[in-house]
Amino acid sequence: MIRVCLVDDQTLVRQGVKSLLELADGIEVVAEAGDGRQAVELIPQIKPDVVLMDMRMPVMSGLEALQALTAKGLLPPTIILTTFDDDQLVLAGIRAGARGYLLKDVSLDQLVNAIQTVADGGSLVQPAVTQRLLSGLEGLQNEFVSLDQPDPLTDRETEILRLMAGGFSNKEIANSLGVAEGTVKNHVSNILSKLGVRDRTRAVLKAFELKLV
Repeated sequence: MIRVCLVDDQTLVRQGVKSLLELADGIEVVAEAGDGRQAVELIPQIKPDVVLMDMRMPVMSGLEALQALTAKGLLPPTIILTTFDDDQLVLAGIRAGARGYLLKDVSLDQLVNAIQTVADGGSLVQPAVTQRLLSGLEGLQNEFVSLDQPDPLTDRETEILRLMAGGFSNKEIANSLGVAEGTVKNHVSNILSKLGVRDRTRAVLKAFELKLV
């Protein structure tokens, strides 16, 4: 069972998303928060598997909540859920640790697949989305601590990085390549180290910036 926390200042939105997820097998909404401050207090206590986080909220925004939880090392896999197709806000959220984003008019199947993907260790930084966000990468460049010329990736690491860019989890990559999941985890660790980034989402963005995929 994937335990989900909903963070949105609109009660009707939370109720709507919760009602939708109640139709899905294997997903349970275990907590709700009406603003970022509540989320920062609640999430470390509840320890959900996945968080759906609105970005524009009173008291404390979703972005501020992401930053606060990341600073404490307490941010679970998080999906930005927003009505605004705002590239800069999405980029800021990804910088703060989110695994990707969805618009609130998403279908139940898309929402369930997204939750399952991030719960399994994947991300939602799909190539089509990333291409739209590339214009904002200039602001990210100084935040990457990798070398100007990163150590070259092996053919297998490049192959795995392409699959990561497609949003596939370690388990899915392992099944696709016919190797053990632990082997994939080792490759992913090597990729992060070579690119000088701390998570999969930043690795994918860095790979597109350097035209590695």
